[in-house]
Amino acid sequence: MPQFRQLAELFTGLGAQIGGLVNVEDALTIVTRTSVEAIDAATSAGVTLRRNGRFETVAATDDLSVQVDRIQYELGSGPCVDAVVEDTVFRSDDLRSDPRWPQFGRRAVAETQVRSMMSFRMYFEGNDTLAGLNVYATRKGAFDDHAETTGLVLATHGALALTSALQLERIENLERALLTNRDIGVAIGIVMARHFTTKEQAFDLLRIASQRAHRKLADIAHDVIEQGDVPISGLGPPTTRESPRILQSGTADAPMTAPQRLAGRSSEPTVS
Repeated sequence: MPQFRQLAELFTGLGAQIGGLVNVEDALTIVTRTSVEAIDAATSAGVTLRRNGRFETVAATDDLSVQVDRIQYELGSGPCVDAVVEDTVFRSDDLRSDPRWPQFGRRAVAETQVRSMMSFRMYFEGNDTLAGLNVYATRKGAFDDHAETTGLVLATHGALALTSALQLERIENLERALLTNRDIGVAIGIVMARHFTTKEQAFDLLRIASQRAHRKLADIAHDVIEQGDVPISGLGPPTTRESPRILQSGTADAPMTAPQRLAGRSSEPTVS
């Protein structure tokens, strides 16, 4: 019963720490740190993520777990790789003699001194993300059944909390995108009113200004809203508000549109 009570407290405490977070990296850091604190004999912990067919360590308590993970990624074999791919839990009490990963085990012990390891698949509801929680120890037979259960609780609850964080992150990104699109739309309207352009010409003007200034289109749009015009020096007043120039032959210049003026393209007719 005390063990179950500890697990319940661990579950509650982890949820309280991660529940309000939006940053996924911060949430993962809490999961790995809590793993080392809650599991006796645990030396290090990390989270492996698989995306675009490649594995990477996205959170780790120290360099030790990063080094062990790197060996597995190089070999394409090991507890963390298999836990993510095969959708299960792996525990090794002695990597030096474990027949499931002989090459990885020899290298891990020789290069990092890690002897025991547990890996848990992290389940993300309604998400294609593949990830695993890995816990390491430098002594043989470091983890028992209770340690494995604790790790499973951490991986399960951590994944639920991370799913929530990912959703919040997506919502924030969507809101940011909507705000950006709104600002661009407002800026287009300002340029259209000020320079008597079409919507397409106004957008071209913003795009060219963005390219010239080496700044994002959203930033240019923000400046237009704040200043009331496209913030590029040397643009000058639009010819559409000027009287046309009279050529020596007596014919009038065709006015340039604002995008043509900014791009430096003239639309003067041929004079015979």
